[in-house]
Amino acid sequence: MTIFDDREDVFEKVFAKDSERDFKIEARLAKLFGLWAAEQLGLEGDDVQTYAQEVISANLKEPGFEDIFEHVQKDFDKKELTITRAKMEAVLRKCTRQAQKEID
Repeated sequence: MTIFDDREDVFEKVFAKDSERDFKIEARLAKLFGLWAAEQLGLEGDDVQTYAQEVISANLKEPGFEDIFEHVQKDFDKKELTITRAKMEAVLRKCTRQAQKEID
């Protein structure tokens, strides 16, 4: 192996580790956001965790968080809750910070 092969291996390992960390953070923030949304919807008991899992699954549909917002907004609309997009974005930022602290 050359020094370049060694460097490439190191970069690949760092990239893999960072990707795994990012995935864990995104899954955790989606769960935290789902728990918040479940509370807004008035869910209780096992329904809270089930809903949080639905939000995690919704987040896997496409890159970014638009899928989460659409999923939750649809449910808020069904319950006639008037929670703004700005509020949801603020909560998502808070969930992101919390997830980063928990995972790092």
